Amino acid sequence: MSNNEYDQGRLNLPFVGICTFGKYPYVENWDKINADIAVMGAPFDFGSQFRSGARMGPRGIREASTLFSFGHGGAYDYEDDVTYLSSDKTKIVDIGDADIIHTDTIKSHENIKFGVKKILSANAIPIVLGGDHSINIPCIDAFEEQEPIHLIQIDAHLDFVDERHGVRYGHGNPMRRASEKTYVSGLTQIGIRNVSSTAKEGYVDAKEKGSKIFSVRQLRHMGIDKILEQIPKEKRYYITIDIDAFDPSIASGTGTPSHGGFYYYEILELLDGIIKQGNVVGLDLVEVAPDYDLTNSTSTLAAQLLLNTIGRILYKKKK
Repeated sequence: MSNNEYDQGRLNLPFVGICTFGKYPYVENWDKINADIAVMGAPFDFGSQFRSGARMGPRGIREASTLFSFGHGGAYDYEDDVTYLSSDKTKIVDIGDADIIHTDTIKSHENIKFGVKKILSANAIPIVLGGDHSINIPCIDAFEEQEPIHLIQIDAHLDFVDERHGVRYGHGNPMRRASEKTYVSGLTQIGIRNVSSTAKEGYVDAKEKGSKIFSVRQLRHMGIDKILEQIPKEKRYYITIDIDAFDPSIASGTGTPSHGGFYYYEILELLDGIIKQGNVVGLDLVEVAPDYDLTNSTSTLAAQLLLNTIGRILYKKKK
């Protein structure tokens, strides 16, 4: 197969065709996933405590991702002198969305877990598009029969609430639920800042369970290399990225924006370092709510970050 889609007789511009993620092939039959990376949407936002709308995140991210699908033979990064996402090193598919049952959190989460398990059973890496951050709970549940994972959270909020008014599976609970899993060997939480979703006791509980917590300012003061030293090396990593980890000036399309956030290259460089020192086995990106951003820059940020991250994961895997 040619490394350049132009040789196939079609220009296939970003605004042409069906909006799968990155315009990669769509696989409807989840028993026939044959890929290195499988993207799945989890358009669920019943776990939101403030502004809903993240249910439209997967659709928004997919549409934005077509911007980066010009059909060249991969994406050359001249700073790294590497061509990422080249056709000979890339096997990515989009399997569509988990089915969401309106008002039924438990059943919707079960359906998300089912999809992630199908991806894992195909020996592919799941990339899940949220949805609010509660969708991380079924994503982590799906790893129950896998080897241990170290969970790396990039987020403005700690999300370590145990229970409030009987709610245990909302978007303020996922890191607490993950910490209860025997196969989650540890947590690193990065970007946590200011007025947050978790009271002081949440921080106490997280630290007692071995979590390492870093704010945006701590990362900038310490430097990315020092943060990477705090993350156990040569582990299986699951990464969960809340788009509100970024500053609202570049990511306004989210339910709970928090000023003082990261910028694009800070997180890309952090992810690049994480990928190089361990084995990324899963990733979700959550809380993109496109309707709050008329410029669509939040969806574009999410798509660009994911494609660059996927490219680096595959490049390391194929080296």
